[in-house]
Amino acid sequence: MSTTPHPVVARVTRRVAERSAGRRAAYLRRIAEAKAAGPARTALGCANLAHGFAACGPLEKLRLRGEETPNIAIVSAYNDMLSAHQPLKDYPDRIKAAVAAAGGTAQFAGGVPAMCDGITQGRAGMELSLFSRDVVAMATAVALAHDMFDGALLLGVCDKIVPGLVIGALSFGHLPVILVPAGPMPSGLPNAEKAKVRKRYAAGEIGRDELLEAEAGSYHAPGTCTFYGTANSNQLLMEAMGLHLPGASFVPPGTELRDALTDAAARRVLELTALKGDDAYLPIGEMLDERAFVNGVVALLATGGSTNHTLHLVAMAAAAGIELTWDDFDELSAVTPLLTRLYPNGTADVNHFHAAGGTAFLIGELLDAGLLHEDARTVGGGTLAAYRQAPRLTPDGLTWEPGPRTSGDTDVLRPVDEPFDPQGGLRTVRGNLGRAVIKVSAVRPEHRAIEAPARVFGSQEELHRAFSAGELDRDVVVVVRHQGPRANGMPELHRLTPPLSVLQDRGHRVALVTDGRMSGASGTVPAAIHVSPEAAADGPLARLRDGDIVRLDADKGLLEVLVSDEELAAREPHGGAPARGEWTGTGRELFDAFRLAVGPAERGAGVVV
Repeated sequence: MSTTPHPVVARVTRRVAERSAGRRAAYLRRIAEAKAAGPARTALGCANLAHGFAACGPLEKLRLRGEETPNIAIVSAYNDMLSAHQPLKDYPDRIKAAVAAAGGTAQFAGGVPAMCDGITQGRAGMELSLFSRDVVAMATAVALAHDMFDGALLLGVCDKIVPGLVIGALSFGHLPVILVPAGPMPSGLPNAEKAKVRKRYAAGEIGRDELLEAEAGSYHAPGTCTFYGTANSNQLLMEAMGLHLPGASFVPPGTELRDALTDAAARRVLELTALKGDDAYLPIGEMLDERAFVNGVVALLATGGSTNHTLHLVAMAAAAGIELTWDDFDELSAVTPLLTRLYPNGTADVNHFHAAGGTAFLIGELLDAGLLHEDARTVGGGTLAAYRQAPRLTPDGLTWEPGPRTSGDTDVLRPVDEPFDPQGGLRTVRGNLGRAVIKVSAVRPEHRAIEAPARVFGSQEELHRAFSAGELDRDVVVVVRHQGPRANGMPELHRLTPPLSVLQDRGHRVALVTDGRMSGASGTVPAAIHVSPEAAADGPLARLRDGDIVRLDADKGLLEVLVSDEELAAREPHGGAPARGEWTGTGRELFDAFRLAVGPAERGAGVVV
């Protein structure tokens, strides 16, 4: 058992701290100034405070008038269209009751939007998806801006929503905050079967009815989709970073254990408020330090999690005054073993992972190897060591017991000394085409390097037409450009996976290069994504031509076109990003200012940070 950080983990953490020293110090000063001596609401004028509790019951009003009772904000991303968020409907009443029983008060402070990438895939609405993270952050800030609160519980699960909630909460970094999850739906149609059906549909072998039947068999009940995409990566990271209670991530909705964990989160946040004394006080802005973010990166790498988090972790860290870079991901990946095989990196889902030992086993293994900072502070009490435990219901109520020391299924979850791969699931590549991220956890070693002619497209639709016409039946590096944040909001390009997989299955050497996203559903085809600078920012992708020989090598970290620098610079860049006023429909015009203000992918592709 090791409590000393691995030398690389220690070096990267130290470098992040040194790089961030000025910004982090300024951030910590700001949140220290925001901490009130008593409940923040006591500084409000009488009319202000009366507005704040006008709709409360008699006991709540009595407590909110006083200076001894913590008041907890509830911020929720509930809607009943997202299966992952539908269980959140009854959480506010449950939380209020648990907080009241523990001597506090809780108010529903505000809702934040929650859009589903699964529904908007390939549609115009997907071009708002990444920007929705910033909207969620701003909506969280609006909810917390009333100065009525001593802590917060954030209810959210999916893609951009959890990072947005965290970014918004970090603007109120003097408050203690706990993320409250909902849990996954039951396992449905096996992921391997679903993938086969999708490829058969892409190849024209089956029709829409058969495809829809398969999809409905996979996504079929309340709870988070069970594949290991961005939503479930969110849950794992929140636990590894100490923002969930231990073992809370993958307990199913509608169970007694899930209800008990929700009640426990409500009670726990009261214990972390400033009113409980300096020894107990744990504001989110202090808790989420460079150790917490390095822990998040390592957990992501060890599980082959969503590439979206090369954006989200960078953006969340920036909100805490911490500068995290892709180089940090790359260096940590070289020493972080891949310990899980979860779809799309394998056939199992998160329910299988949870049954095999789940987060308690995973975190314990990484702690023993010195790959996580055990001394990082957490909402679960003390340090990350508490997250070796798993929650259990006993006749006496909720308790935490030591988690398993051996995996229940080594086809799904392995110990550090028997990994699926000695290195993590994410890498960076770079060259004269810029810098990009590639997820290799599902890509076979023989497919990780390719040198082939480029076929350049400006949209997913153009690629699908070329595939249907048989124009891609060869070795090819498919380039889809003008998909970055400044171009069209950086949509996910999941619809590209089935046709490219079909080409690879036919024996062709195939790769994707794009300034767009693929996220957690990226699969067996090598995909260099998030290319930065993007084409719309005059990046080199704008100067690529059909037939240029492109070399992508994930093992050597290369992304380059075999054209001289002089020739590449002399070429006229290809347009394609919509001009102001042309990006319209499905609400896109409302986000035009975001597109013009957004930062580059390698800095988190953010608007508010």
